[in-house]
Amino acid sequence: MRSIRSRLLLWQISALLLTAVVVSVLIFRLAWVGFNDVRDQGLEQIAQTVLRHDPSLEASSHLVPSHAQQDLSILEKRWFADDEYLDQFVSQIWSNQGGLLYSSLPEVGPPMQAQGHHIVTWRGQSWRLYTLPHAERVVQVAVTTHIRRQHFYVLITWLLIPLGVLVLVLGLLIHQAVLRSLRPLESMRRELGQRDVAGLRPLSTSELPRELVPLAETLNQLLTRLDTLLVNQRRFLADAAHELNTPLAAVKLQAQLVRRAPETDRLIALDELDRGIARTGHLVSQLLLLARLEPDARQTERSLVQLDELVRGAVVSFAARAAEQHIDLGLISADPARVWGDEQALCALLDNLVDNALRYAGEGARVDLALRVVDNQAVVEVMDNGPGIAPADRERVQERFVRLDQGQSTGSGLGLAIVRSIVERHKARLELGTAPTGGLLVRIRLALAKDTTKPN
Repeated sequence: MRSIRSRLLLWQISALLLTAVVVSVLIFRLAWVGFNDVRDQGLEQIAQTVLRHDPSLEASSHLVPSHAQQDLSILEKRWFADDEYLDQFVSQIWSNQGGLLYSSLPEVGPPMQAQGHHIVTWRGQSWRLYTLPHAERVVQVAVTTHIRRQHFYVLITWLLIPLGVLVLVLGLLIHQAVLRSLRPLESMRRELGQRDVAGLRPLSTSELPRELVPLAETLNQLLTRLDTLLVNQRRFLADAAHELNTPLAAVKLQAQLVRRAPETDRLIALDELDRGIARTGHLVSQLLLLARLEPDARQTERSLVQLDELVRGAVVSFAARAAEQHIDLGLISADPARVWGDEQALCALLDNLVDNALRYAGEGARVDLALRVVDNQAVVEVMDNGPGIAPADRERVQERFVRLDQGQSTGSGLGLAIVRSIVERHKARLELGTAPTGGLLVRIRLALAKDTTKPN
């Protein structure tokens, strides 16, 4: 499992270490160049000092014999730090013709070089020397490079130790900063973990960092939807229990009547019991369908649906029932139309519309279905010549368990509520109006499928 804290620490510590390495390399390079420049200037100053303490260079322009008396004690002094001994430092005076006039060593030191700074190898060691010509003399001073490196390593160590301490301190600060920055997330996790199922109140965003506010607001939206879902479920269960109580009580009463009825009336009582069971079964089916169509319920996969075939199928499936009720059920038109949707839900929509029309239009009525394509929309219409619904009741009748003729019909009051849920799920449009025959007109508009590409 990936950890934000580990990734933040990894990236920041890696960046810190990379920066430390780059800075160390730069410090090393710059310090080495600067250190060599300073030491080279020291060699130049020593050469100038040798010139100032050699009286022969000012008194005569002739060659000075190698046995001439000169005050050369100055050449045996230490010109570097106290730990640079004479065996690491050599001073020599040459004539212009290349004759050695003086050497701080009992033997000839590093060979004479041209004017300037040079690196030569002598006695198996590397030497840094400086040659300064003046009049008829050439002063040359040299020092071993290994002592210079030793001094530089001491210097760079004292420079890099504070850098290492600084990197360590910065690493600890980064670690603490990451922990403190993620503390609000940990607090949010702890608060959510301590809540029970009913604890769906929104999270407080007043003390959260600005970057976490969108996450908290999104969680609050989810908690609000969950709270609404639970409220709807509790209301649904309460309504379902209330609505099921009446038909179940009726079925129980009818069963008792069957048990007590004489043989001549028992068949009639059984028919009533059968109808009661059928009404209860219809109510249970409607409740299950409505639960499946809840806004937060899992939606089924959508597919291309041939809507005209569903309309024809609805007419065929209700033809026998319409004939029993002496209702004229017909199909006015069925234009070819394809839509994206849940085929099972669309079938339930048509079944509920036709069922409502047959149930409330009355015996001997007329019910017509029509499917037309208008302005890139599939328009489904179900109309009858029954009593219809008053304009003031058309919005209320779409709610659950609403029946305008209480006790006069066998409906569950869920038909139009189911239709509205299916319409909303398909982003369609539901219209209730008055049919040309004076009854109820239900019109549904669905967007046509323009191609085979599934919409989002």
